[in-house]
Amino acid sequence: MKYRHLGSTGLEVSEIGLGANSFGMPDRRDRPESVAIIHAAIDHGVNFVDTSNVYATGLSEEYIGHALVGRRDEMLIGTKFGSMRRQGPNNFGGSRNFVMRSVEESLTRLQTDYIDVYMIHRPDTRMPIEETLRALDDLVRDGKIRYTTGCNFEAWRITDAQWTNKQNGFVPFAASQFAYSMMARGAEAEMIPACRELGMSVIPYLPLAAGMLTGKANAADGGSVPEGTRLALEQGMADRWITSRNLELVGLLDGWARDRGHTVLELAFAWLLADPIVATVIAGASSAEQIAQNVAAVEWVLSASDKAEVDAILDEYPAENSGPYFSAAGYFYEPTLAPPRGGTG
Repeated sequence: MKYRHLGSTGLEVSEIGLGANSFGMPDRRDRPESVAIIHAAIDHGVNFVDTSNVYATGLSEEYIGHALVGRRDEMLIGTKFGSMRRQGPNNFGGSRNFVMRSVEESLTRLQTDYIDVYMIHRPDTRMPIEETLRALDDLVRDGKIRYTTGCNFEAWRITDAQWTNKQNGFVPFAASQFAYSMMARGAEAEMIPACRELGMSVIPYLPLAAGMLTGKANAADGGSVPEGTRLALEQGMADRWITSRNLELVGLLDGWARDRGHTVLELAFAWLLADPIVATVIAGASSAEQIAQNVAAVEWVLSASDKAEVDAILDEYPAENSGPYFSAAGYFYEPTLAPPRGGTG
């Protein structure tokens, strides 16, 4: 495994991170499976796990906390706040009240006394960002969190937030997290240039376009996918990504990779990591074997000419339905179906 600094900080994160949004979800990863995946990740050199207080109504954080008992110093934890936990006032967003309550509940579920990277899941557009950033700065000074990050921000909002941090002497954002892959390149126009100027890293999520870039969608059979995969479990994702044009693009990329002795999955990671601004690529895993597969991808380092060839394919055959690089998921505005765990909020 190789490691990169998170933004301008001294924190070193593995080039491949572990996405934990499936931990605790129905028909996805139960606790023993989640623990096995986390331990396999550590054993392969992965040192960053990405979760949220909303994933599986808190079970994701609980499973991570359980898995890291006795191994806390081997894994950096990144978790998020801001999503609605239950109906009613003061149960969503970036208010100081909600931030302070959310961090305590996450600490309890994670069985730890600090969070390495605390992330705004989505900016709260109902209020000035300064209130949220001041609360985060206080939490850094109190030792409850160590670094901060913005997720699902538009480029102008991340710039405004970082300027607000600087003007007030708050701890700066270390990175910006958003959807980014060979099939979703919307961030290249403004967000990535903004991150370069601001000294922030990029943390891509959905690097495999919900599984399209694994090559598992069978073009010869109308885009059928194996049972248990994300595209099979989430119809909305399948409807968005499985189109004839996208299948053609994946076929071209897969052919390019195989001509060089690699897979399209390995290309998906290598293409992202070809840009030094990318600190860690968040990838989910359904098994210990998939962890090994993801980690092996970092061994392929694209040359500048290789990257240019792939970019030329992507420019000629742009993917359909890429969508915005920032999420507008319903759970930012609607309560989760079950009551929250490990707290009352």
